[in-house]
Amino acid sequence: MSNLEDLYREIILDHYRSPRNRGELPTPPAHQVEGFNPLCGDEITVYIDVSDGVLQDIKIAGHGCSISQSSASLMSAAVKGKPVSDVHATIDSFKRLMTVHESQLDDQVEPEPVDLRKLGELAALQGVVKFPVRIKCATLAWNTLTQGLSELNA
Repeated sequence: MSNLEDLYREIILDHYRSPRNRGELPTPPAHQVEGFNPLCGDEITVYIDVSDGVLQDIKIAGHGCSISQSSASLMSAAVKGKPVSDVHATIDSFKRLMTVHESQLDDQVEPEPVDLRKLGELAALQGVVKFPVRIKCATLAWNTLTQGLSELNA
C-alpha cells in the first residue's frame, strides 16, 4: 500500500507544481465564479465555457494550499471537453469519495461505493478524508464548479 500512497502523493505534487488549465478565459462568453475557504484562506476562480451541453473549456486561477490547488488542477483535467451530464456525474463521484470514510466512521448506512478506476488520477485525493479539516480544501474547486454550472443552468 505504501507504493500506492507514494504514487498518489506524487500525482498531487505534480498537479500542484504544474497545474493544468491554469489561467483565465475572457468573460463573456465564459462564465466566472469565485470560491473561498475561510478556514485556510484558499481562493479560487473558475472560468467555464459551456456550449451545446459540453464543458468546452475550463481555466483555474487563484491560490491556496497544495490540496486545493492540485484538486482544482485534477478536476479541470477530468472535466474539460466532457458533456455537462458527465461533469455532474464526476462531481458526484468525487464528492462521494470525500465523504465515504466519514459516513462509515459514523456507522451510518454505507454509501454507494466509488469506482476508483473511473476516477482515474482523482483517486489520488482519497487520502484527504483521513484529515477532515482538509476535505474543504479538496472540494473547494468542485463546489465552485458546481455553483458555476448551476448559475448557467447547464
